[in-house]
Amino acid sequence: MGMKVEKIILNPDNEDRIEFFVLEQTTVAGVDYLLVTDSEEGDGEALILKDKSKKEDTEAVYEIVSETQELKALADIFENLLDDVQFVSDDE
Repeated sequence: MGMKVEKIILNPDNEDRIEFFVLEQTTVAGVDYLLVTDSEEGDGEALILKDKSKKEDTEAVYEIVSETQELKALADIFENLLDDVQFVSDDE
């Protein structure tokens, strides 16, 4: 029985909706992070999203993590959580 892959849909301001598949989630210092990919199978672009939602928000608000130190620390955490995931950054 395959694992149900959770999907998340980002709807950037006035842009087309983007669909991502959630690979894993974790909480660091009280902040929720999602590891998402644009491909359900195999190698895809992976992004780490930070939950910026406030309690009163009716929909979740996510921001793409782009700060290098934060990204590297989170990548290490997600690699430890997922045995078969390895991050390759664009600038390597």
